[in-house]
Amino acid sequence: MPALPGLRRYLSVLAALGVLSAAAVLLQAEGLATLLTGGGVSLFLVVALLGRVALTWGQGVLSGRFAAAVRSGLRRRLLGSSPDRAGVVATQVTRGVDATDSYLTGYLPSLVVSVVVPIAVVVRLFTTDLVSALVVTATLPLIPVFAILVGKHTAARTSRQWSLLLKLGGHFLDVVRGLGTLRVFGRASAQASTVRSMAAAHADATLKTLRVAFLSSLVLELVATLSVALVAVPIGFRLLAGELDARTALLILVLAPEAYLPLRAAGAKFHAAAEGLTALREVLAVPVVSPRSAARTRRRGAPSVVFERVSVSYEGVPALSEVDFSVPAGSRVALVGPSGSGKSTVLAVLLGFVTPASGRVLVDGVDLRSLSPADWLADVAWVPQRPTLFRGSLASNIALGSPADVPAAARAAALDSVAAGLPGGFDTPIGELGEVLSAGQRQRVGLARALARTSAGLVLLDEPTARLDSRTESAVLSATRRLLPGRTALLVAHRPAMVSLADRVIELRDGRVCAEVAA
Repeated sequence: MPALPGLRRYLSVLAALGVLSAAAVLLQAEGLATLLTGGGVSLFLVVALLGRVALTWGQGVLSGRFAAAVRSGLRRRLLGSSPDRAGVVATQVTRGVDATDSYLTGYLPSLVVSVVVPIAVVVRLFTTDLVSALVVTATLPLIPVFAILVGKHTAARTSRQWSLLLKLGGHFLDVVRGLGTLRVFGRASAQASTVRSMAAAHADATLKTLRVAFLSSLVLELVATLSVALVAVPIGFRLLAGELDARTALLILVLAPEAYLPLRAAGAKFHAAAEGLTALREVLAVPVVSPRSAARTRRRGAPSVVFERVSVSYEGVPALSEVDFSVPAGSRVALVGPSGSGKSTVLAVLLGFVTPASGRVLVDGVDLRSLSPADWLADVAWVPQRPTLFRGSLASNIALGSPADVPAAARAAALDSVAAGLPGGFDTPIGELGEVLSAGQRQRVGLARALARTSAGLVLLDEPTARLDSRTESAVLSATRRLLPGRTALLVAHRPAMVSLADRVIELRDGRVCAEVAA
């Protein structure tokens, strides 16, 4: 059984509810036997019926809350995993996590009840009629034996079905991401055929799994029905022969099905929960990026940054190899080099998006990994190559940096004239892709966010003038000059104009520092 937070406490409460359910079953049987033999409605029967209703409701509430907590935890775990498995993780976050519900709220409660209730029923039968108790004791193990035999076959088929679903989800996401490229090169139809064949394989595996589940349910029902018959038929003959009184016979006939019912329910729900159990194991096996546990804070202001033999790899491919350089407090350093040389990875390391495989980064002499991530990022102003705009107003997009003074940040980024030309000014709705703004205007929104962080001590610029025309580039550079004074800056630059803002230039090639000169 997978290890989950709170699982032991959940099972303990289920066990307590199972004991109460067993008591309610025995009381109900006594009450029904009394009622059917002319004794009238007894207090036992009323208490038992109300108790079973309350216990069923309580178990449902408990199971629902535990399952909701587990789903939330599993999604947080998946969203904290490596982004290299985006397609697989997307499938697990949605279909996989939801599939665990049948296991947590259906199978586990039934499993606990199937252990407690049959034992209570058998003990009561031994005090009532030895022959019937022996028959029930001999036939009860047949149901779990058949369930285990069929369950092993079902588990293997379910595992194959789930692996096919993960493969389909990952491949489909890759196809959607690269659909434009596939259409340009005439490979869209071929990929559509591949996705179609993978979907057909998953559908075929699902049908085979369902076929086994239906057949196994038939086997379990047949075994349980025959077992009850082995108890009921002799009881009838013994009742006619006068060896049993009517109340005892009715008590046995009411109790015998209750002994098999929980096992049948658990066996039936196992097949519904098999996919959820497989998905749960897959989710718990996902490697998770360990969060930084330390919470040290640092003084605000322009920091000094030192890279000491920092190495980073993506799926075994080196991006940085023992990089060494320093950025004194208040200085401006430009990183140059061809595409793929590791410039953006340097910024990703400073932002905490990437953890070095070896080496360390010192901020004011303190290891970056020991700092509180929230406190560190609050002191960073970052302008990426392509600023992401979110659905909302222009003002709300700028206020991501700081909501303190949006108009001032917009003026500093030369964005106020743009806002004046929009129909709603700063309240103009902006779509997720910023469709009402040009590329240069979107870039200036990113700069305005950075400028809004007036207290940020570190500025990280990742080629903010790339893909801009000369006029827009001039406006962005002017805004950038207003951003840098009094701060430590690390600039990823391709164009000479951006390099001119730096005091020192570091050249990277193949993930290594190959040159360092004054600007």
